[in-house]
Amino acid sequence: MKSIRLVLLDLDGTLYIDNQVIEGAVDAVSRLRQQGYILRFLTNTTTRSQAELYQQLANMGFSLEMNELMSAPVTAVLELRALQQQFERELRIWPVVAQAIEQDFAEFDHDEITPDFIVLGDIGDAWNVVLINQLFTAMHKGAKLIALHKNRFWQTQSHLKVDIGFYIAGLEYVTGQTAQIMGKPSSSFFNRVLADVDVAPDQVVLVGDDLDSDVGGAQRHGMGGILVKTGKFREQYLEQSTIKPDGILISIVELPEFLATHYS
Repeated sequence: MKSIRLVLLDLDGTLYIDNQVIEGAVDAVSRLRQQGYILRFLTNTTTRSQAELYQQLANMGFSLEMNELMSAPVTAVLELRALQQQFERELRIWPVVAQAIEQDFAEFDHDEITPDFIVLGDIGDAWNVVLINQLFTAMHKGAKLIALHKNRFWQTQSHLKVDIGFYIAGLEYVTGQTAQIMGKPSSSFFNRVLADVDVAPDQVVLVGDDLDSDVGGAQRHGMGGILVKTGKFREQYLEQSTIKPDGILISIVELPEFLATHYS
């Protein structure tokens, strides 16, 4: 890889877990800025709006600009705007998302019966058989599925929990559709991030705790992928995987020195 210009930082599991900042993470981000790297903060979190995510990071002590925060809902809205131009009419969507981010999709017409697109995000414990059958029916009537991400599981402070990839895979199976994924590790997500900064993939590293979505996704896109042993990291999962990270760090604290040593 060439010398690194852009560092992509995963949020939950890499900089913090739930609302607990990983020790030394704030200082590590400051050191990366001092080293001259361009930073972007990436997340598949779909339970907080862009403004809420920004405020959360600021309250934790991280210094960043709003445009440095790239979330899956933001890229989904951009994609829907582009699709609306192609359709040359107002799109009907069914946003099955957390209440906190419903406002992010307010510019589109909402329709739960015959939508053009279903936008699927995290809805916590609201999943039930009735809702799944309603989604199944709408998709059989022609609705296309846009998923804000397809993560398998995520880490809370106490244990791992099933993520929405479980439901997306099920809907794909019973309808024969392939969901359009807008969060990591989709190419459309990474393309928008790199276009925003105007850098080549081989000048970028992504740092995260998800071996599949973060590390594997980055490497498939021609970027470096560095794994941190925080968040959802599991040693056994790493040993069984065919994905080989470009670096494995105890935590984000080791990143500034690692980059200086391996990519300068």
